[in-house]
Amino acid sequence: MDNIKVIAEIGCNHKGEMEIAHEMIKVAAQFCKVDIVKFQKRTPVELLTPEEYNAPHPVPHNSYGKTYGEHREFLEFNLDQHKQLKKWCDDWGVVYSTSVWDLTAAKEIVSINPELIKIPSACNLKFDMLEYLCKEYDGEIHLSFGMTTNEEEEKVVTFFEDRGRGKDLIIYSCTSGYPVPFEDICLKEILRIRAKFEKRVKGIGFSGHHLGIAADIAALAYGAKYFERHFTLDRTWKGTDHAASLEPDGMRRLARDLRNVSKALTYKQKEILDIEEIQRNKLKRF
Repeated sequence: MDNIKVIAEIGCNHKGEMEIAHEMIKVAAQFCKVDIVKFQKRTPVELLTPEEYNAPHPVPHNSYGKTYGEHREFLEFNLDQHKQLKKWCDDWGVVYSTSVWDLTAAKEIVSINPELIKIPSACNLKFDMLEYLCKEYDGEIHLSFGMTTNEEEEKVVTFFEDRGRGKDLIIYSCTSGYPVPFEDICLKEILRIRAKFEKRVKGIGFSGHHLGIAADIAALAYGAKYFERHFTLDRTWKGTDHAASLEPDGMRRLARDLRNVSKALTYKQKEILDIEEIQRNKLKRF
């Protein structure tokens, strides 16, 4: 359990501003001490239907445009900006990654060769994109199972196995909601996913959209090794994901507690540990 990874998903919580994104990278790396920060890459005109693009944002006060498409375009960073984000991550000693939502976005991000690429729950059945990544990208592929049936999960994992990429795949237990109430987190899904897929993929993770950090510690105890949480500098900021995000101190405590608890999830190496010997000699009665 000493190889856990903590991922701060900045996503679009940067509000479309590179200066904020840079500050979030720095805080996540230096103060929170996460392993990975993650952004998102979309091509809105490709991802959305014309009706979706031109419709109003479902929560108007969170919108950065007159339509949902304009909102998404406003929050989107271009490829050169992602190259800069990657450089900033290197500068601050944290791994850069990005979720890709469509084929064009996948091709762009593959061109800068990050250590890992994420497939969000919404896009895990976009097999044209998965095919491209299997053929053209050599790094780790992380994929969430939110809003996915058991049959679809099997189809996805088999798809990667058939292309010789099963051992490059990290799959995440996930409930898609913002935020998710505790009764819908369904942590025991981690056990089900492990039983079915653990020997077939590289690793199992937990992607949480809940409040607080208690559930993540339980996910660790159930065997998850990758932990992804949305990250913001201020949960009151305008935007969809801030309410389901951790602020810096919450992310710091999450990374600290996961690493500390992971050290505790062991058996005793011998019946009487060295730390117990002094107390045994002093206190033990026969």
